[in-house]
Amino acid sequence: MNSGALAGKKIVITGVTGQVARPLAVALARDNEVFGAARFTDQTARAALEASGVHCVAIDLAAGEVADLPADADYVLNFAVAKSNDWEADLAANSGGVAYLMEHHRHAQAFLHCSSTAVYKPAGHHVFAEDGPLGDNHGVWPFLRTYSICKIAAEGTARWAAQRFALPTTIARLSVPYGDGGGWPAIHLHMMLSGNAIPVHVDAPSVYHPLHADDILAMVPRLLNVASVPATTVNWGGSEAVSIEEWCTYLAELTGIEATFEPTSHTIDSVQIDTTRMHELVGETTVPWREGMKRMAKALHPDKVK
Repeated sequence: MNSGALAGKKIVITGVTGQVARPLAVALARDNEVFGAARFTDQTARAALEASGVHCVAIDLAAGEVADLPADADYVLNFAVAKSNDWEADLAANSGGVAYLMEHHRHAQAFLHCSSTAVYKPAGHHVFAEDGPLGDNHGVWPFLRTYSICKIAAEGTARWAAQRFALPTTIARLSVPYGDGGGWPAIHLHMMLSGNAIPVHVDAPSVYHPLHADDILAMVPRLLNVASVPATTVNWGGSEAVSIEEWCTYLAELTGIEATFEPTSHTIDSVQIDTTRMHELVGETTVPWREGMKRMAKALHPDKVK
């Protein structure tokens, strides 16, 4: 990935051991001073980041332990998320943690809070604009019962803190991130290779906006540029709407295996988004979904891709 327009800046990235933030931090560290923040329970992950030029700082957002992060950072990218399924702990980390983080970095040039399209209330094949109804989208999954509500709460905190501290902020509602390191489509590919059916909603097709890691990196500087007070809220996904059925069928073609689907009401509905505001503010994505999925499959399973 190319770090694009950001160079010579001091950047804090939280949730740096996660799927989205990790490659972003490594790419930005080539031209910037990057401080990667997480709890760092995995020392191997910390060592790999440090070897890539990322300064690792242990934090605890739920407890407000952020003082070791540089208060004079130019930009803060918040990709941290707590998904323990404990309501008290997850609200403290996701909502309260944003308040601690934005207070500590109240003099930054801009703050990017990564939210999720999981904040939208399930509504079949409705296409969600940023003013769409919010609700418990992911509560249908027992392992993510706190996720959507905590994301909504964190957005509320980010909006309050943007005005309280006059901190220019962008709230970006991320759809389905993926890349050579993995993502939801990669999980589906692994399931297919293991002979398992892919759960899809009974109200087919299950449509989302997969966003490649290259486009995530390219769009971050633009998302920071449109940060404002009050906060700017924008959908963030691939310019192409694609269903699980489509991408799994394509991955099956690449690998020569069969894609089977299991319709169920016990999975999330489609979350198709209106990308009009995203295109106006930060432009269109550049990695076509088939190209991105093929690259992902080759990177993760080179022996399986024809």
